[in-house]
Order: sequence, then structure tokens, then C-alpha cells
Amino acid sequence: MVLFLVACLCLISGYFIYGTFVEKIWGISHNPTPAMRHPDGVDYVPFPTYKAFLVQFLNIAGLGPVFGALLGAVYGPVCLLWIVFGSIFAGAVHDYLSGMLFLKHDGKSLVYLMETYFGKPFKYVALLVLTAMLLLVGTIFAKSPAQMIGQLTDMPVWIWLTVIFGYYFIATLLPIDKLIGRFYPLFALCLLGSSIALIIALFTRDVPAFLNFDLANHHPAGKPLFPLLFVTIACGAISGFHATQSPMIARCLTDEKYGRPVFYGAMIVEGIVALIWATLGMCFYSDSAELLTTINQNSAGGAVSEIAKGLLGPVGGVVTIASVVILAITTGDTCFRSVRLSLADFFKISQDKLPRRLILTLVVLGGGVLLSVINVATIWQYFGWFNQTLAMLTLWLVTVYLYQSGKLYWVSFVPAVFMTGVCMAYIAYDPLFLNLSVSTAHRVGIGAAALAFIGFLILAHRFLRSRKRSDKKVNN
Repeated sequence: MVLFLVACLCLISGYFIYGTFVEKIWGISHNPTPAMRHPDGVDYVPFPTYKAFLVQFLNIAGLGPVFGALLGAVYGPVCLLWIVFGSIFAGAVHDYLSGMLFLKHDGKSLVYLMETYFGKPFKYVALLVLTAMLLLVGTIFAKSPAQMIGQLTDMPVWIWLTVIFGYYFIATLLPIDKLIGRFYPLFALCLLGSSIALIIALFTRDVPAFLNFDLANHHPAGKPLFPLLFVTIACGAISGFHATQSPMIARCLTDEKYGRPVFYGAMIVEGIVALIWATLGMCFYSDSAELLTTINQNSAGGAVSEIAKGLLGPVGGVVTIASVVILAITTGDTCFRSVRLSLADFFKISQDKLPRRLILTLVVLGGGVLLSVINVATIWQYFGWFNQTLAMLTLWLVTVYLYQSGKLYWVSFVPAVFMTGVCMAYIAYDPLFLNLSVSTAHRVGIGAAALAFIGFLILAHRFLRSRKRSDKKVNN
């Protein structure tokens, strides 16, 4: 109990101390935001701050801080370190700086920023990869709940899949304040409420619990902490997926001063949810082996249901399954909406008129339907690495912006270097990629981080010299 509370206190303190520091580095202006400059009643809709926060929190969270934290709990209490320090110094920095950069650029999508700061040729690759990623995630989060509801109701899965895609069509097409802005804050509160109820039940009942914090690796199969833990727990610490969701809320903020509570704050709250579920996983089961066995036999969703039933009774199990279904669906529909916005930005298609919006919505949902009829399980296995690679690229993007703007770029530069090492070590170690030894993978990760560190400083020095020469010519 004490360890959990200390970890939560660290996250909250990080918001007020480090979050304020990062905010000062950015430099708040009170210029009119995109929602105030050109509201269109569809995507650019001013939201109250509390609503923007709750929608952002639900969009970036979904099932990530629940399933990922349970999988991370297999490694033992050391996973709490990554959740705390990852959220404060990497994830929240990633979300805040990228969110503010979206705000600065009229809420344009990540593809637009990739082109702006990495060069025009990069936008084609970015559009293709990000579109594929979002369609994949959206489709998975349609099929999974459809299968879960089908098992509960004994109705064909295709019927529920059709219903879910029908909802996705409506949510993608309608103005953001009609469904997302109206109901998602309630769903976000349900996620927070159920998580808090479970952690209270855990500490008021006689259940096993770890008593001491240690840095040992408790994984029964001896899987290495580095890099696997840093990819397993993504949304609870840092996730590139967040950068695909933030543009939606960047189009709804009414003042830049709300960026810290909405972007940085939502990530901190997500970290707290991840702490709750990691603690539940470690305390509800007698050891990591029992937790891992449950996950392997029944999936992470099965572990969630087992924990909920064990702590809150049969009703809690039903409520938890319903929550999982809702969280999956609300993640899926914002994926398709993000694709619509990205395509609209790329092809410069105004979205204020219904016919244009309808065409893009049909194209986007059509892609999801096509994916739903093929087996995407193999592709999905690569998602964890791709997600963290996207986080790495986003950190490099904001680092480039900070450097070019003459601001303290180290706040994003250091986590960008670290995530570069994580992603390259994962490629070296994971059987889906190079399948090298742990020691070799560690050397690859450290070497990649070192090269990224030195390479960026060299390029930054050259950029600075080039700019000085240009300024000198202008003055002469």
C-alpha cells in the first residue's frame, strides 16, 4: 500500500514540478487557438477544459494502461519505476510538447508535422504507415469486442461487428461534440472509477501482496527487462499512439494555458491507472508465474475479469467486461476519425461540408472492413515495437522544433535517445526481427543510443553554423 501511494505521489508531484518546468520551456502565449480562430462546428469545436481533458484521457488510454500494465507486472515491482519515471520524463513530455506543436500548427495531423520538420519526402511514408497503423488498431478494437459480446450473447460475431462498424461510421462522420464530446467524458470517469474501486477493494481485503520493492527481474521465463519491459508497458509510460490522437483535442482547446492539464495531465492520470493495474496484477496473484499463466490461458482480458470478480464479485466481473468493450470501441472510433483528419490534411480537403466528410469516412471505414475479413494477428505482433518507434520519432520531431526555436531541447532529447536505444535493442532481440542474444541486443541498443546522441549534436552544430552564416550574409 505504501509503495503504491508513494508511486502515485511521485506522479502527481511530477505534474506540478516537472510539468511546470516543461511548460516554461515551451512558453505559453495567449494567441487565439485554432478552435477560436476558425471554428467549423465539426472538428474545430471549443471544449471546456474538463471535457477536453477527459476526452484526451480516454482517447490515449483505452485498454493500454490496463492490459500493458498487467503484462508488465509479470516482471515484478520494478515495472513501477518505468511507469513513474517514464510517465513524468518521457510520456508526459512527449504528449505535452507534441500536443502544443499540434496546437501551434492549427491542429494539423502528425503527418503534416513530419513533413514540416523532417522534410517533404517523409510525408508519403508517414501517411502510409500511420494510416495502416490506425486502421489496424481500429479494426482490432472492433473485432475483439464483437467476439466478447458474441460469447456473452450467443449471437453471431459478424452481427456485432456490423453494429460496431456502424457506430464507427457515425462517430467518424459526426461533429466531435455530438458523440465524442458528449459521452466520452462519462466513459473516462467510468474507467477511473472502476480502477479506483478495485484498488480500494484490494487493500481492504485479505489478498497476497508484495511487501518490499526490489529491482530483481521476476519474469518466470527470464525475459530481459531491457528492452522488453519498455515496449510491454507503453500507454502507461510513453506511447506513440498518443501523437495520433492529440490533434483532435488540439482543435478544441480554447487557450494554450490549458495544454499542461490536458496533454501533460492526461498522461499522468494514465500513469496512475497503469500503477493501479500493475499493483492489482502483482498483489492479486501469489507470484508472477501465476499471473503469467492466467494471461497465457485466458489473455489479459481474462485476468482483468478474474481480478474484478475476485475483488468486486460477479457483478464486478460483468461491469468490467462491459468496460473493456466500451474502452476498446472508443479507442477504435477515434482511430478512424484520426485517419479521416490525416487524409483531409494531406489532400487539403475541407471537412466543414458533409459530402466531403462522407466520402472520406466511407473510404476510411472501407479500409477497416477489408482488414476485418483477413487475419491480422501476425501484423499485430509488430504493433508494440512500431508504437514505441513512433514515440521515438515524435520525440525527435519536438526536439528538432525546440532546437530550431532556441529552446531547452534536452527535455525531449534525452528521452528520444533512450527510446532509440529501446527500439533498436528490441529489433535485435525479438524473434520476429533479428532474434539475437540478450547481450548482443543490449550492445546494439546502447550503440544506437550513443550514435543518436552524437549524431544529433553534430547535425545541430552544423545547423547552427549554417544559420550564423546566413544571418551574417543578411546583415552584410
